[in-house]
Amino acid sequence: MELASGEDECLCQRQKYCVERPIYTQEYLQEHLHLRKREATSILHKVAQSCRCTAKKAKSQLYSFLPILKWLPRYPVKEYLLGDIISGLSTGVMQLPQGLAYALLAAVPPVFGLYSSFYPVFLYTFFGTSRHISIGTFAVISLMIGGVAVRIAPDEMFDIVESNVTNSTELLQKYEARDAMRVKVAVAITLLSGLIQLCLGILRFGFVAIYLTEPLVRGFTTAAAVHVFTSQLKYLFGIKTKRYSGLLAVIYSLVAVLSSITLTNVATLITGVICIVLLLGAKEINDRFKKKLPVPIPMEIIVVIISTGISAGLNLQQTYDVDVVGNIPTGFRSPDLPDISLFSAVFVDAVAIAVVGFSMTISMAKIFALKHGYVVSGNQELIALGLCNSIGSFFQTFAVTCSMSRSLVQESTGGNTQIAGLLSSFMVLLVILVIGYLFQPLPQTVLAAIVMVNLKGMFKQFADIPHLWRTSRLELAMWVVSFLASVSLGLDYGLLVAVAFAIITVIYRTQSPQYRILGQVPNTDIYCDVEEYEEIKEFPGIKIFQANTSLYFANSDLYVSALRKKTGIDPGAILIAKKKAQKRHAKEMKKTNKCERRAVLKLTNDVEMAVKHELMNDDLTTDLSGNVKNGSADRNVQNSPSEELEYFMSPVNNIHSIIVDFTPVNFIDSVGAKALKSLIKEYKEIGVDIFLSSCNGLVIQDLTKLNFFDTSIRRDMIFHSIHDAVIHCKFRSSSLALASSEEQVLSSDTQSQI
Repeated sequence: MELASGEDECLCQRQKYCVERPIYTQEYLQEHLHLRKREATSILHKVAQSCRCTAKKAKSQLYSFLPILKWLPRYPVKEYLLGDIISGLSTGVMQLPQGLAYALLAAVPPVFGLYSSFYPVFLYTFFGTSRHISIGTFAVISLMIGGVAVRIAPDEMFDIVESNVTNSTELLQKYEARDAMRVKVAVAITLLSGLIQLCLGILRFGFVAIYLTEPLVRGFTTAAAVHVFTSQLKYLFGIKTKRYSGLLAVIYSLVAVLSSITLTNVATLITGVICIVLLLGAKEINDRFKKKLPVPIPMEIIVVIISTGISAGLNLQQTYDVDVVGNIPTGFRSPDLPDISLFSAVFVDAVAIAVVGFSMTISMAKIFALKHGYVVSGNQELIALGLCNSIGSFFQTFAVTCSMSRSLVQESTGGNTQIAGLLSSFMVLLVILVIGYLFQPLPQTVLAAIVMVNLKGMFKQFADIPHLWRTSRLELAMWVVSFLASVSLGLDYGLLVAVAFAIITVIYRTQSPQYRILGQVPNTDIYCDVEEYEEIKEFPGIKIFQANTSLYFANSDLYVSALRKKTGIDPGAILIAKKKAQKRHAKEMKKTNKCERRAVLKLTNDVEMAVKHELMNDDLTTDLSGNVKNGSADRNVQNSPSEELEYFMSPVNNIHSIIVDFTPVNFIDSVGAKALKSLIKEYKEIGVDIFLSSCNGLVIQDLTKLNFFDTSIRRDMIFHSIHDAVIHCKFRSSSLALASSEEQVLSSDTQSQI
């Protein structure tokens, strides 16, 4: 009775604590919280509201579509103009040689690189939201376009056989026909990719870039650098070989160059190597002394001007058979409608170019926006790029995106707005209209040198491999798969494989989450992994389970299995063992009943024998006493568990509650809800209660819609926090223990009275 009084006191203390600090179950919160009243609106009303035009809404939409209207009237001339002029000139002198060089990658004549360096840059000034990026030609996009152009318009289509001989008039005509066809392909894919970007922007699909994670993009661009480098080797050595694209294009290009290495044009090679050395030296000086130099050394334009002058003065084309840029017509071409009949042949490539181009742009735009404290809009960037490409295609441009090297120069030289980009486009305009013909003697090996040196930053990305090895093996796998697939399969199919692998990694992460048993940090309401910290303690009879994933069809079985394994309780195995023990006990009881029947039969026969009645009575007494003892022993077998049952039930003897932490769970579907419901019922059968904690509102809504709650599973099993659930389990356990002790005391008192 003293024990009972002590437990009464403990129970009173717990009840007092619970009164002072209520346990926050979902049912308690619903009783004390009231939903805000919201007026139901019909779909027609919502459509009418969205279509309603007001002056404020029209102004907002106009500013969103033309961001220049927002910042140009507030342009601080004294603060920004000088920096924008210097930045525009610096970027312009890079834009010129890169436009000429990247046209070779796009498999079109160099003048189209100049067109692509003017129209899109001019348009982006009005529609773009980034103040610092430089739009224009870019190696990766140019190479992707060139691969499509070469695939659709190969040399064999025009009976062109590359050989290291002087070009004849007939061969030049074939070259012109081939180039015209490749320009059509490049313009068509540019229009289609621009329309795709424009549609994605209007439909607010700016989030598509999140599927191109940074390791994937860096692996892809590194592979593109390998493609670009190998494609420029023939220009560096002055060797005429076929241009390859698609599967194993890198290997085929290397084999073609190496097999013709004996035909190297020495003058071309020397010119290219000298340019590479000068460009690398200037880049090293610019990187090392960028804080001291007012503007970077414009070595690219310097090399172009000097090499053009030397080529014209020494007549390198005629004297040493050095390939030069050739005809650069002065002025613009008249607008022309792209050949839309090619859309079906270039659709997949256009999607890849549209997504990659946007990914490059938005990643650089966000970097500069974060650095300088302003916001860029992903959807508006899609619209801006779409307009740049689609409108520019009518003027024979090929697809453009943000250039990393030019953007860094534009930002580091003091550029503050897209006025810098506008000035750089005007420099290209000057070349197109006035002095473009002066660059006709420019050796192609110089452009190849410019392209190769600009790949330096991309090749530095190989340093990602040891870094990712130390930080994240899964991201390293994405990088390697993206690189290898893009090198071996080509940039288009390589990108598809890389994206598919990235999606598989997401599935893998949800399929293999971390499962933990939590314990309490002493004297706090903080719960951590018991296997990670020595100070963490578990509560007797309570297991707290956590998985860092949502619960849905793909991982519901794994979730249930992990809970059973971590808690050490398998209801199915325990119930099977219990059934086996019951069957064994039934057999033993059957044997006992047979023995009792034999004893009764023997007693009946002995009664008939009056002579031996007394003797048999003594034997019967002895036999019956023995059988009674055996019967009581068999009954004890029924009351005591079998060895197998005792083995399976041993973990349950000490565990009465399991708390499942739903903090990491963002959603639950019907399969997950059914699995959880079945789990709760299974554990209930063996005397273990399951409670949920920290469910967010969306998960509660999902459970309600899925009819998770019923008479056996009520809302009071869901708690606001782990600590609330723990308090409830401890209080409930104490109450049950107290009630059990009271029953034992009452039964003992009753027996003593009897």
